[in-house]
Amino acid sequence: MFNYLTVRSMKTKIAIAKLAVGFALLPASVAATAQQVAPTTSDSVSTVYFIKDINSENLLKIYNALDRRATGKICVKLSFGEEGNPNHLAPELIAPLVKGLNATLVECNTAYKSSRRQSSDHLKTAKEHGFTAIAPIDIMDEAGETALPVKNGKHIDYALIGKNWLDYDYTIVLSHFKGHPMGGFGGALKNMAIGMQSSNGKAWVHTAGKNQNADDWWNDGAAQNDFLETMAESSKAIMDHAGDRILYISVANNLSVDCDCVAHPEPVRMADIGIFASLDPVALDRACVDAVRNSTDHGKIHLEKRIADRNGTHILDYAESIGLGTQKYVLITIE
Repeated sequence: MFNYLTVRSMKTKIAIAKLAVGFALLPASVAATAQQVAPTTSDSVSTVYFIKDINSENLLKIYNALDRRATGKICVKLSFGEEGNPNHLAPELIAPLVKGLNATLVECNTAYKSSRRQSSDHLKTAKEHGFTAIAPIDIMDEAGETALPVKNGKHIDYALIGKNWLDYDYTIVLSHFKGHPMGGFGGALKNMAIGMQSSNGKAWVHTAGKNQNADDWWNDGAAQNDFLETMAESSKAIMDHAGDRILYISVANNLSVDCDCVAHPEPVRMADIGIFASLDPVALDRACVDAVRNSTDHGKIHLEKRIADRNGTHILDYAESIGLGTQKYVLITIE
C-alpha cells in the first residue's frame, strides 16, 4: 500500500508552460507553476513534481514549478562522489541551474577513510569529477563546525553542521536518489542528515549521540532504527534553522544499491526514473521510493531488497512523526 495520491489517477490534466533553458532565472511573476487541484490538497498533503526525462532544461523546469525563489547567497548541497564512483550527478546536468543562480556547491568531509576525508583531497576529487569547472566549491567544515539545536530530540539535542553553512541565505538540497549501504536509500533527508554534518557530526549521527570523534567512532555504531531516527533529527536541526529558505530536488538515475560515497559501487541494474522536487523532503523521499516500487523494471528488486534489508523507510515514518513533513502527497507530472 502506497501513501500517495496521484493526479493522473484522478484523470486531472496538469499543464506546464514550456520553458526556455534560462527561464528559471526570470522573476517569479513570470515563472510558470502547476495548477493545484483543490480537492486533493490540504495542510496534510504535500505536492511533489515529477519530470521523466533527465536533462538540464527539465531541472530548470522543476525548480520553477516549486515557485519558491532562491535569493541572496545561495548554496547547492550535493555529493561530489567518491573517487572511482561514476554514479554522482553529472556537472553538465546541473550547471545551467547552478550558474544561473550564481550558487556555490557545498559539501562536508567524510567520517571514514576516503578520497573526501580531508578538505584538500575532497577538493581534488571535486575537480576530477568536473565540479570545480562549473561553480565555486565550499567544504563547509574545513574551518570547523557549529552546533544547531534539535528540539525535543530523542537521540540527540544538537547536530554538528559544517560551520560555513551559516554564511548562506538559501539552500537547494540537490540529491542523487539511489541505494545506500547503511540507510537503505539516500535522498533528500540523507543529504541533509549526513551530507551537511561535519566529519564529527557524521560520527555523532551514526552513533546516535554517543560519539563525535570522526577518527574513532566505529565501535559505537548505533542500532539501525536509532541511526535512522537520528538522521531525521539532524535533518530537523537544518530545516528548523532554514525555515522557508530551502527546497529539495532529487534526481533518480544511476540507481545502484550503493551510495555515491562507495568507491566501487554495485552495478546499476534498473533504468533511470526521472527528476522529482518538493518543498517537503519527506514527501519527496517517499515519492522516490514509491517510484522504485511502482516501476515495471525487473531490476528494481535489488534496490527494493536493499531498502527492505536496512528498514530504510523507517526514517520516513520517524521524520513524519517529528513534523518534518508528510508521506501523503499529490504527484504532479510535468510534460
